[in-house]
Amino acid sequence: MTSMFRLALCTLTIAVSISGGTAYVGQAAEPAGLAPNSAVVNRGVVELVTGRSRDGSVRMAEEIAGIVDDGATRRVVPVVGKGNLQNITDLKYLRGIDLAIVPADALEYAREQRLFPGIEGSLSYIAKLYSQEFHLLARSDIKKIADLSGQTVNVDVQGSSTALTTTRLFNLLRINVKIANDNQDAALRKLRNGEIAALAFVAAIPAPFFQAIDATDGLHLLSIPLTPAVASAYVPSRITAADYPRLVTSEQSTDTIAVETVLIAADLRNLSDRYRNIANFIDALFTNFQGLLAPGHHPKWREVNIAAELPGWTRHAAARQWLQRNAPVAVSSPPESLQVLFSRFVDERRQASGGASMSDSEKEALFRQFRAWQNGQAR
Repeated sequence: MTSMFRLALCTLTIAVSISGGTAYVGQAAEPAGLAPNSAVVNRGVVELVTGRSRDGSVRMAEEIAGIVDDGATRRVVPVVGKGNLQNITDLKYLRGIDLAIVPADALEYAREQRLFPGIEGSLSYIAKLYSQEFHLLARSDIKKIADLSGQTVNVDVQGSSTALTTTRLFNLLRINVKIANDNQDAALRKLRNGEIAALAFVAAIPAPFFQAIDATDGLHLLSIPLTPAVASAYVPSRITAADYPRLVTSEQSTDTIAVETVLIAADLRNLSDRYRNIANFIDALFTNFQGLLAPGHHPKWREVNIAAELPGWTRHAAARQWLQRNAPVAVSSPPESLQVLFSRFVDERRQASGGASMSDSEKEALFRQFRAWQNGQAR
């Protein structure tokens, strides 16, 4: 072996040892100038905090990223959160968090309890999004929600959307229950063993958790009475056999409530770069929103009307300006808008009770009364 060959072999061996990888003869190192830098990686980035890992907002955030990201000037980074009130805290104080998807009742609870004084001025909403249905699964001996008085009801882990909504709902109904905070899988085992009376779960229908549950297991969903107090805080909804054919029969649909979710933004008016990123995000989301209605996306997007208002809260300036510029596009309601759902709800309730059907004008008038009632204008 010549001295020149030995030198070349030795050089190649040293190079492989240092790199710790596979060496390819003739492979050139990537020019340092092509490596991404901080400015490029952070260009147009917004961080969007969601609910916990099993929450529907995780998928929604991923689908939002799918229509907003352009690979160069815009990017959405979803961050799995630790609970709704914690998400509001993070949006206000945690460095880097720009947006959050939270239930509307969490915002109202934070305001009612004055957890964040002046919250109305420090957070703004971009759009109301989809609704998630309240599921209350009970043993067969529990016939109505009032039967849960003094019984143990699991509400998921502390800080979850379900825990907040369930506690608020039972307070509105003036029903005292014992609260348990097991995760949903553990709670279902305890429910089947008779250790608890019911479990609550706020989830967008159809929720995979309930699709595997059979009525023959001795479990059923309880209806939620739409009292004036409940109607002022939540919107009506219904769970049918089409949602859970193994759990709900066609003759026993379940009346329930739905929890609206909201996309909200931090107050970044003093941070021009991040504020501009949010404005660009809003423009891309609203402009490309129809893409979320395409097959392959969550069916809940068909309920969303981006022009719908959230009473008592201020819309982000960039969202308000986009809607003003594009009013004809924004006001076109999707097929599953709230008024359509309300109309269907009225029809089904009157049919079930044997009452006469209502005309479209009567339903429209009733819907207006309902919205005024919901917004506190009828009190």
